[in-house]
Amino acid sequence: MKLFPESAYQQLEFDKVKTLLSGFCQLEYARNKAEQLRIHTRKDYIDTELRQSHEYHQLLINGIHFPNDYILNLAKELKLLSIPGAVLNGEDLMGIRKLAESMEKIFRWFDAERRTVYTALLKVVDGTYYEKNIIELIDEVLDESGQVKDNASEDLRDIRLSLFRKRNELRRLFEKIVAKLNKQGYLAEIEESFMSGRRVVAVFAEQKRTVKGILHGESDSRKTAFIEPEETIELNNQVYELENAERKEVYRILRQLTSRLSAWSPLLNTYHSVVGEYDFIRAKARLAREIRGEFPTLVDKAHVHLVQAVHPLLYLYNQRSSKPTIPMNLTLDEQSRILVISGPNAGGKTVTMKTVGLLQMMVQAGLLVPVHPSSQFGIFRQLMIHIGDTQSIEFELSTYSSHLLHMKHFMEHANGKTLFFIDELGSGSDPSLGGAFAEVIMQELARKHSYGIVTTHYLNLKVMAGKTAGILNGAMAFDEKNLQPQYKLLVGKPGSSYTFAIAERIGLEKSLIQRARKLVDDDQYRLDKLLNRTEQDLREVEKKDKELQKLLKENEKLRKEMEQVMDRERHKQQVEMLKEQNRISENRITYLKDMERKLKQMLVEWRKTDDKKKVIKEMEALLFKKNEQKVVSKMQKKIDEKFSEVGGEIRIGDKVKMKKNHQVGEVLELRGKKAVVKIGLLPMQVNLADLVVVKENAGTA
Repeated sequence: MKLFPESAYQQLEFDKVKTLLSGFCQLEYARNKAEQLRIHTRKDYIDTELRQSHEYHQLLINGIHFPNDYILNLAKELKLLSIPGAVLNGEDLMGIRKLAESMEKIFRWFDAERRTVYTALLKVVDGTYYEKNIIELIDEVLDESGQVKDNASEDLRDIRLSLFRKRNELRRLFEKIVAKLNKQGYLAEIEESFMSGRRVVAVFAEQKRTVKGILHGESDSRKTAFIEPEETIELNNQVYELENAERKEVYRILRQLTSRLSAWSPLLNTYHSVVGEYDFIRAKARLAREIRGEFPTLVDKAHVHLVQAVHPLLYLYNQRSSKPTIPMNLTLDEQSRILVISGPNAGGKTVTMKTVGLLQMMVQAGLLVPVHPSSQFGIFRQLMIHIGDTQSIEFELSTYSSHLLHMKHFMEHANGKTLFFIDELGSGSDPSLGGAFAEVIMQELARKHSYGIVTTHYLNLKVMAGKTAGILNGAMAFDEKNLQPQYKLLVGKPGSSYTFAIAERIGLEKSLIQRARKLVDDDQYRLDKLLNRTEQDLREVEKKDKELQKLLKENEKLRKEMEQVMDRERHKQQVEMLKEQNRISENRITYLKDMERKLKQMLVEWRKTDDKKKVIKEMEALLFKKNEQKVVSKMQKKIDEKFSEVGGEIRIGDKVKMKKNHQVGEVLELRGKKAVVKIGLLPMQVNLADLVVVKENAGTA
């Protein structure tokens, strides 16, 4: 993105954001990226950067560990690795091992599921692979502390074995000499010492000629002399030679290992860049968590749609001071490209401009921003800003001359991909003339389809915005009663400067205010008063709208509760209906079973009786419901004439009558609450509750 002027970074405080981001970086690679953070114009690149920041932000929020704990800076070591003949020491090689181990953890972290979820983070390792031979080569030679292992080569093993034996032999001999000299009273200290890598004894200076050996030096007080005993000179020489041989063999092994690892120098450099990239992404995610950043929608056109947006630095400042930060909503699209903000000074007009500009730069730099996720950001190719007094002493330009010089650049270079911000357009000159020029500048910027925000106190610009396509008015809310700015942007209506209202509230003499009013054009005064009243009315409407929305929410809550009650009642009714249907079904099943039994009985009677017509009539009555009630009544009457109800406990052998169909049978067996009753020739199970004991009337047998 092209910026005008170059100081736009500082004016919009993007440099402070970069400083914050750099503070979250651990690796030098990531800090360099943060300090040189670029603002991009390619949608695919910006989208990838934002998604990477968003995915890592989600990891932080959900407490999911990502294995990029590696914080070593190996730029110098990796550069040496690529130079033929270079030798890395054990510490350097262990650093390379940690780098390879970190990459192994990263590759293992991306299992099959995470590869589909964290696609943007996965792109960082696209095109590379994990090479296990790097760690295996280092582990063959070095131990966990970075020292060359004894078995790294046969020569080193033999040298160290000989060195171990010679040191033990030297130690035993030295202990004998120390004991002997101490007994003779020659020693100033009984502890052994080393000088130039050789074992020496500390003897009193006056005895230095008595003890045979090599004098290596004296103490600062000249009271103690350090002598290598004559008996240990040869052993010391042998130990020294073996130590020198060990150093040479270790150097040879490390040079060989460095040479073998140099084949993977490009891959290790890639590893170093990968862990640096993940450190940078983590820093962006930590910054997002600090400023409550979100992932907005990105569109490939000039467009700004902010929902609940706040200035990130102002948010951090207010958070430290326990103050609220008022969010804002703003939209710049093809129908409304330029917003003219009016209102009193110190009301938040400049902060609003800086918020939009800084958030746009942050998004195009791949940073999450403090907005609602439903916000939309377009992509602009250049950003122009004119805020504050830009008077140039060097070029002897006045404030207004400098202002016009900037406006000249705006009008010459602005296009449909330009986002501009102009604070106090037309200020610094005669109001009527400056206002005329400001109107022309706005017309030209609108003609070039540029997008931007302008702040002003000029009434003619407010009027122009109300009648020019592509330009709309806005105002910063102001509490006229308490003379307190609300720091809230109201889009759609121009705002008053509250000049006379503020003068009245602060207690300026009324005569002075009246004299000032007389000097102001009547139409202009009435317009400013109208804007004042309109803004206050708008605030009242918004207040009532909030109350209405609250009532609507409560009504919606009650509606949902009522629906839940009705759903429960409907469910209850459905359950009762199903129960009734089940009861009817049971009755039908009982009826069909009874029908089956009667038909079987009629079939038996058909075979036994000669009166076939009688059986046919009974079947017709049973099957076709003809004269069913008459038949039942006749059967009941017939049974009542023949049997009388006795009641009492039912026993095996008793005559019983079925209460439902008035048939009489004999109890063959009792089974709990049921009885097996023989009716005619067929036995059947009947509930005891449906039976009553009867006896045959006399004279009917």
